[in-house]
Amino acid sequence: MRMSTKISKLHLQHPFKIARRSTDSFREIISVEIDEGIGEASPTKFYGETVQSVEKIVNRLSGTIDIDLDAIQDVMAHIDENISGNNAAKSAIDMALHDRLGKKLGVPLYRLWGLNPEKTPITSFTIGLDEPDIMAEKALMADEYPILKVKLGNPNDFEIVTSIRRVTDKPIFVDANTAWSAQQSIENIKRLSDFGVELVEQPTKADDIDGLKYIRDNSNLPIIADESIKCAQDIPIIADAVDGINIKLVKCGGLLEAIKMIHVARVHGLLVMIGCMIESSIGITAAAHLTPLVDYADLDGNLLIKNDPYNGVTLHNGKLILPKSPGIGVVPVLE
Repeated sequence: MRMSTKISKLHLQHPFKIARRSTDSFREIISVEIDEGIGEASPTKFYGETVQSVEKIVNRLSGTIDIDLDAIQDVMAHIDENISGNNAAKSAIDMALHDRLGKKLGVPLYRLWGLNPEKTPITSFTIGLDEPDIMAEKALMADEYPILKVKLGNPNDFEIVTSIRRVTDKPIFVDANTAWSAQQSIENIKRLSDFGVELVEQPTKADDIDGLKYIRDNSNLPIIADESIKCAQDIPIIADAVDGINIKLVKCGGLLEAIKMIHVARVHGLLVMIGCMIESSIGITAAAHLTPLVDYADLDGNLLIKNDPYNGVTLHNGKLILPKSPGIGVVPVLE
């Protein structure tokens, strides 16, 4: 299996900040090609990866795997046996293999899995941390998106939500990105319910499972785990502490693992969101093919950039519209 890589810069529409970090003007991503298949990773240092570490893993594996590429589970199992972690690199490879197989068979990914493309949800649109008046202005600019995901985790959290509520009555999802303590979370969530907030994502630190359970048991809004969970094997550990999980391909290692996570989450009675990093339409569209299986989508990474090199999934009143062309279904933007 021979692979090639390309590192690119995605330029942001606006500086993007969350509680634990800021992305100023661009984000580096890496694409991987296997035959005619393409995949992508938008790695983050929070999970210990960079585009350079992904490139190193791909170069190390290229030309060393002598397995039928159509047998994606076998290929990925072989990689897992030989390389621990490095889920962003694995995700890009997994994605490229799925794109290759879909193109070979002449079907989009959702058809490979027998899914109904009409059952995609509405995606939320993220408002990054900033001054309250700027966040309210961004909420106004996001008029075409029916659901807002608002990043919190600052001392002025309620000034932010108040400012946004002055300009819109849309449903709001809140993401604190690990910034609150357990007790602070409970107090904040009580107040947030009065603002029409519908769910809260990752209120406390990733490893504070007891804190998450305490929050969930004392709050009236669904609590969704993101940073606390990466792969399917993490779900039983956290299942009694939250109401749902946020799956990201770059975090879990690809489409195969994401499907496994969805099924394990359902066995445990959990809600499922599929989210993203700042990515091009390659990664966003690949994840979108899974959305007929989930409750919530937060697939807006391609909407936050100026120079998306591909066209793929589109939106109609916020609803994800999957491409009908084979594989992931992305095509290069003509310059």
